[in-house]
Amino acid sequence: MSGIIFAFFVLSAVLFCGTFYNIMALQKPGFYPPKKILKKRAGALAGGGALFLIIGMIFSSFQ
Repeated sequence: MSGIIFAFFVLSAVLFCGTFYNIMALQKPGFYPPKKILKKRAGALAGGGALFLIIGMIFSSFQ
């Protein structure tokens, strides 16, 4: 069970890293994907990261 909880926390960390990468790409001029797409992608990654973080915290509280 601890391996599954660890996987949820690692997955949330990876998604948050992707969120920060897309936020930093918004600051760079001339980045290919339009800013609208980058904002949408960053929001989706942040939502997924928060979801997996909450699931990991719930599972760790039951352990």
